[in-house]
Amino acid sequence: MAQLILLPGKERSAFKRHPWLFAGSVGRLEGRARPGDTVEVLADNLKPLGRAAYSPQSQIRARFWTFEADESVDDAFFKRRIAAAVARRQALPELRGQAGLRLIHAESDGLPGVIADQYGDTVVVQLTSAGADKWRQAIVAALVKATGCARVYERSDSDVRGLEGLGPVTGWVHGEAPATPLSIEENGVRLAIDIAGGHKTGFYLDQRDNRALLGQLAAGQEVLNCFCYTGGFSLQALAGGAASVLSIDSSGPALAQARANLALNPELPAERAAWLEADVFSALRDFRKAGRTFDLIVLDPPKFAPSAAHADRAAKAYKDINLLGCRLLKPGGLLMTYSCSGGVGLELFQKIVAGAALDAGRAARIVRRLSGSADHPVALNFPEGEYLKGLLVQVG
Repeated sequence: MAQLILLPGKERSAFKRHPWLFAGSVGRLEGRARPGDTVEVLADNLKPLGRAAYSPQSQIRARFWTFEADESVDDAFFKRRIAAAVARRQALPELRGQAGLRLIHAESDGLPGVIADQYGDTVVVQLTSAGADKWRQAIVAALVKATGCARVYERSDSDVRGLEGLGPVTGWVHGEAPATPLSIEENGVRLAIDIAGGHKTGFYLDQRDNRALLGQLAAGQEVLNCFCYTGGFSLQALAGGAASVLSIDSSGPALAQARANLALNPELPAERAAWLEADVFSALRDFRKAGRTFDLIVLDPPKFAPSAAHADRAAKAYKDINLLGCRLLKPGGLLMTYSCSGGVGLELFQKIVAGAALDAGRAARIVRRLSGSADHPVALNFPEGEYLKGLLVQVG
């Protein structure tokens, strides 16, 4: 096993069990290691710090598999880690019986670069790091053993793989495609899942609890759902008794799937739903000019800042969209606003929303802080894992 020896003083993050080692922390590599190989990590005084996956093309030069110097990283290692992650979710009553569930949440489950979501008897795996890519077969086998799933589909096509020197990999890696299209029931609403072409692994499971909250708030309200994608928030609002739901997205195919999802739920009042294919920023400005207002607005935009380097540009986009949202709310209305940008922390996001309310001339109060559902845990030694943050704001 090759040895990755750190520069003096660069072992502090490892002592805190942070799973990433950046290139600037590395002094030298002794021995030969290919991308994804497991290396022994040593402090500059040669004190063992653990074992990590080596990634020579990434600024994150290594990702720790284990902080135990003598723990083997082998097939049995992945069986243990994946079985433990699945068991942790089964121990939480709110996650038992969920048809759509995140099984593995990368670093927060001690498996850097590994994402796995379950939709019924199908698991979708996404491998985003060189180390995860190297252990594909072991990871898939461990997922099948831990879940008893019928099939596993790989969706390793995210842009971050390019930073690791990896190309896209997609397709069935265990079992065969199901005879009928995949769908799940979430909070009483049925939703089709496109694991091959949809965002992420096919759906945004992290918003499950927040969609349920919207349903509780929507009764009798005129709701505007921005960046609606395939209508998860929209359908929950209808199920909660919304007077009307206007959903906007720039993607025609996403809106077509949203309409199809509504059709899967014939008990919902389709006549109360309207769909608009448009740029959200432009549409909200048009509403402002027309004097249109709403009781409840959902702002769930795509990732504006994939890293901290993009935070300034993203802050302007978040400010603009929240300013428009505040201006379109009736007095006492609710703004449910989110950021899924890892480069924008909760404190900065709150400042952005506060500035938007101030510029809109509206008094606003945080009613509730929002985050991902319980199957998207955040390891205390890895705060970067808290990518999804949200605020429920009442605007006076």
